Amino acid sequence: MATSCDLISISASRRGIWSKTKRNKDNGTATFGRREKCSGQASPPASAWPGRAVAESRPKSWEGRKPITVLGSTGSIGTQTLDIIAEHEDKFRVVALAAGSNVTLLADQVKRFKPQLVAIRNESLVDELKEALANVEEKPEIMTGEQGVIEAARHPDAATVVTGIVGCAGLKPTVAAIEAGKDIALANKETMIAGGPFILPLAHKHNIKFLPADSEHSAVFQCIQGLPEGALWRIILTASGGAFRFGILVPVRLFNLIDWPVEKMKEITVADALKHPIWTLGKKITIDSATLFNKGLEVIEAHYLFGAGYDNIEIVIHPQSILHSMIERQDSSVIGQLGWADMRIPLLYTMSWPERIYCSEVTWPPLDLAKLGSLTFMAPDTAKVPSVNLCYAAGRAGGTMTGVLSAANEKAVELFVNGKISYLDIFKVVELTCDKHRADLVSSPSLEDILHYDGWAREYAASLQLSSGRNPVPA
Repeated sequence: MATSCDLISISASRRGIWSKTKRNKDNGTATFGRREKCSGQASPPASAWPGRAVAESRPKSWEGRKPITVLGSTGSIGTQTLDIIAEHEDKFRVVALAAGSNVTLLADQVKRFKPQLVAIRNESLVDELKEALANVEEKPEIMTGEQGVIEAARHPDAATVVTGIVGCAGLKPTVAAIEAGKDIALANKETMIAGGPFILPLAHKHNIKFLPADSEHSAVFQCIQGLPEGALWRIILTASGGAFRFGILVPVRLFNLIDWPVEKMKEITVADALKHPIWTLGKKITIDSATLFNKGLEVIEAHYLFGAGYDNIEIVIHPQSILHSMIERQDSSVIGQLGWADMRIPLLYTMSWPERIYCSEVTWPPLDLAKLGSLTFMAPDTAKVPSVNLCYAAGRAGGTMTGVLSAANEKAVELFVNGKISYLDIFKVVELTCDKHRADLVSSPSLEDILHYDGWAREYAASLQLSSGRNPVPA
């Protein structure tokens, strides 16, 4: 794993903003800090946002309602995006939809939102989709396969593309949207985690904007609106902590599990890990929340999105999931974004930025801090959840290592859900896979390199054999 990589400390600056890793309280000036990276690693690409968000007065390419493309329209992000559009039809319209294989829901979406183009990745289902749309008067153009999704992503009328496709399957459509000059409402993690070294230079070349839809990164993005040059010092990402937090929020038999010795945590079952007390999520992200891999991966995203050095990004456990993340300025003032645990809030902002849209209190209830009573915070126990240190180390290694880490984690979670490894084995699978990749790390990867090592990581993680003690070991 990259934790054993030979690290070197260097003095460096990142656009004059993130080079200041400590404040000099004696004279009020900032000093350059120590930064770490693996020997031979190329300089990181320019970030999506250089520590501040400044709205540009760019001419609109559309008239009337803002035209939106939704990739992954039948998934969680896609359906919530379409709920927002349905509520604000005076502000938005759908020009293209792309989905995987849920024909019934996709057909309903086509009937409701009347897109010009619809793409279904599963080519074998195109006849079923055509039949479901047989009675539609204004039929959309129908395309299939990956190329169909790519065409939806670069639809000429779209101004913003919501990237709700999960995994590296979303990379090629995102690249197509960038090359077509579309702003990206970013909901696909791999775009930055795996694709950052390739995607960011491309985004700068085509002068497009990334608007983060993830709640934590949206919080940071909202907090840096209009910051002056050099004002930002630190990013503080909040984590719910997943299922294993406090007895009052989880089953009694898991009471204070976070304080149990590591050897007892091997008893955690899939059912235990899926009992998230705040969010209703899919299996993968819910287990990632329990292992804290989701937060470690978000650290890598924050690095690429906001240009933050890894020494300037911290994680804090916040069980209530009300304070979604914070920034600290050079003068020690801290600014945070608060709201109910509702993904529609950051999604709406990605679509409306830089504007704010009025929302009904009926469907968007106001935050009541008095009703909440208190908000609590704690530091993550990295000895019991090694995912955090693994992610920081992979981030510092850079290049293809972050994509390998993400892919290995995805495969490890799948193995855990299928009963092939234990909960603690998830961390071991990821570490062994990253360690194996050290010799082949590509510092400045192409898109082909990124996709290749994504596939390699999944295959290698799956090939790890189990010893009698259920511990992964290299085959």
